[in-house]
Amino acid sequence: MASSDTIDQIAERVDHLLLRHEELQRTNALLTQQVQALSLERDQLKSRLAAARARVDALIERLPSTAPASPEASA
Repeated sequence: MASSDTIDQIAERVDHLLLRHEELQRTNALLTQQVQALSLERDQLKSRLAAARARVDALIERLPSTAPASPEASA
C-alpha cells in the first residue's frame, strides 16, 4: 500500500507540473505578443521621430543665415 500512496503522490505532482507548464506556455505566448506589439510601436515611433527630425532640419535650413556681429555694431 505504501507503494500505491507514493505513486499517487507522484501522479499528483506530475498533474500539477503539467498544469503549471500549460499555464507558463500561455503566459509566454501572451508576453511574446506584447513584445511584438511593443516592438512594432517602437519602430513606428522611431520612424515618426526620424520624419520630425527631417522636418526640423529642413526648417533650420530655410532660416536666414545671420552675419557674425562685429564689435562696432554692438557698441
